[in-house]
Amino acid sequence: MDWRRLTVWTLQVVAAAILLQTLRFKFTGAPIAVDIFTRLGVEPWGRILTGVLELITGLLLLLPWTAVYGALLAAAIMLGAIASHVFVLGIVVEGDGGSLFVLTLIVLVFSAAIIGMRREELRFPWSR
Repeated sequence: MDWRRLTVWTLQVVAAAILLQTLRFKFTGAPIAVDIFTRLGVEPWGRILTGVLELITGLLLLLPWTAVYGALLAAAIMLGAIASHVFVLGIVVEGDGGSLFVLTLIVLVFSAAIIGMRREELRFPWSR
């Protein structure tokens, strides 16, 4: 396995792990997740929908033939999360020291790198 392939797989696994490890908080209704989505005005449906989208995204990132699409979806979700932090929640949420925000930035940067490294795999309906 060459360094490029190892790098992209490492980025995919780490991004997927970050997305998938947060699911237990969203799906079990952990107080921090409920608080976040209440402050955003979308509790409970926003929390559950976000969890489902992050589950799908994490799985897409782990499959070689769908990883680039998972990275696109992850980037979109993370941009929404960053906007939520900047405009509503703040960088530090419930005394987490900004760790949720930092994890969001990591997933966004890794997703952008995956998209760049796998861009030749992108297929759009209007392209040949």
